Amino acid sequence: MSLSVYLRPIALAESPQSEEGDTVRLGGSMVWASRFALIACENRKVVRRERYSARQLEGALPALPDDVAVQFENLKRVHAPIQCGARMIRLDQPQVMGILNVTPDSFSDGGEFLDKPEVAAAHAARMVEAGAAIVDVGGESTRPGAAAVWEGDEVKRVVPAVELLAGMGAAISVDTRRASVMEAALGAGAHMINDVSGLRHDPRSMELAASSGAPVVLMHAPGEGENLHEGGTYADVVLDVFDWLRARRDAALSAGIAREKIVLDPGIGFGKTLAENLALVNALPLFHALGQPLLVGASRKRMIGALSNEAPAHKRMGGSLALALRAMDAGVHLLRVHDVPETVQARDVWRGMRDAALTDFSQLA
Repeated sequence: MSLSVYLRPIALAESPQSEEGDTVRLGGSMVWASRFALIACENRKVVRRERYSARQLEGALPALPDDVAVQFENLKRVHAPIQCGARMIRLDQPQVMGILNVTPDSFSDGGEFLDKPEVAAAHAARMVEAGAAIVDVGGESTRPGAAAVWEGDEVKRVVPAVELLAGMGAAISVDTRRASVMEAALGAGAHMINDVSGLRHDPRSMELAASSGAPVVLMHAPGEGENLHEGGTYADVVLDVFDWLRARRDAALSAGIAREKIVLDPGIGFGKTLAENLALVNALPLFHALGQPLLVGASRKRMIGALSNEAPAHKRMGGSLALALRAMDAGVHLLRVHDVPETVQARDVWRGMRDAALTDFSQLA
């Protein structure tokens, strides 16, 4: 039988407790955990659940499977800043990644910035001025049912936008699954690769990402062909996505991508039902056990409409902010969003409530 173990933080706190060892800081973020669930599976079925305080877990590690100790150390791993050209993106607090779609058919803003470089540049400038740490440029819609894009067209859409952003001095990510687009965007001044296929779609992308030295975002999506949403069948969506991301992380490491260059994204909305998306959002603290910075992109996603009387994409800001705050409460490092000023404001207020210099947490114990 195949035994797998998972270490899930289940009690989160705004600050460390008074005694050392009572809490664990998750992924170097502003979130602390005091209790943990140890989940054991055999052949993809849960066979054992145990709960530990942080102190109890430390004492129990010698008698537990080795992977528990590895995951416990991963939970505590402090992540170095992400280097994006001259910019350093710190990961000790949540950072906002603004979305710039230069596509005709993206689900929320398709066509708004396509073939309109001045409009796209102005929008990007507003996002940077509002506090976006990174601007993510995409030239292909990955919504369910979207038509495939010829890579030459994708390059023509993406490169002018990247060049304009590079001229502003912005930190730039390119949202693509094609190696030729990655290469052209990096040559035009992009700093990061955000691949919704987890570097699987294009056989050249893994090698190119490794040789470029650029940070990479590996996102979970069940589909292996053009449709990234198909094939989403899970025994346990949370544990299955965890295992998938671990495998992609290990593949990236084997290909020569440095560990500090890898960011993981559980892929909210990609090949998952509403219930499965909600399960992932509620389980986000678990993914710190993979030992990598985490990115969540839930902005304006279909799940918000499903929970709010089918509100259209452009009327989902409230739900987007709720999901962003939930991700921050889980210690997520990067938030990929459409509504940058509002998310930055929400982040800043959230951060103020977590700041020990502004709040006497001893009164809350």
